[in-house]
Amino acid sequence: MEFVCSDPSLWKEALSSYPARIESLNKPNIVSLDDFYRNQLPSLIHQRNPNPFITTPELSKLMQWKLTRGKWRPRLLDYVSSLDEALVKSASQKAFQSLPDISKAVSELTVLKGVGPATASAVLAAYAPDVAPFMSDEAMVAALGNSKDYTLKQYLIFANKLQTKAKELSLEEFSFTPSDVERALWSSAVGLKLPPLPLEPDPKVNSNRNSKRKRKQ
Repeated sequence: MEFVCSDPSLWKEALSSYPARIESLNKPNIVSLDDFYRNQLPSLIHQRNPNPFITTPELSKLMQWKLTRGKWRPRLLDYVSSLDEALVKSASQKAFQSLPDISKAVSELTVLKGVGPATASAVLAAYAPDVAPFMSDEAMVAALGNSKDYTLKQYLIFANKLQTKAKELSLEEFSFTPSDVERALWSSAVGLKLPPLPLEPDPKVNSNRNSKRKRKQ
């Protein structure tokens, strides 16, 4: 699906195929990791209001999700898993309190070893999907034409484009967040890599063939 597409129903279709696309990756624990990231983690963070934060084990599991859904880089997981609990709590509290200033929020998180703008965006998207989308390779390519520049500057351009697209697509019957837009783009890109489904045999063709065989006999 092209980023310029303005048909909300096509975006909704791409978004609804997301769970199936996750399963199609056939990677260890990807379904449970995705469930943790999309459904469990946001609740855990918001339960800590008015000063929400993320813990080191949660950040480690988020990193597993990010690397499993994308490219596996074990050193990043090692860095994040060994971070001091108090440091992670403090950095994430400051980041969440900085929103909707995405630039400041990302900067607060990237003081943590192993956490770059892309991982920081995943943390922010778990807490505020209506503000900060995850910086996935597939969505970056669709929105900006490349995915090589993982800088804060590039992320701000990316986030702005997805925020604008979410507003454009949100009508009375549909409501999109920037994170919905990211998932729809990711789902669409992954779908293009899947092998085509085998064609169902046409029963009419088979019946015609059978009748011809009977006549020959």
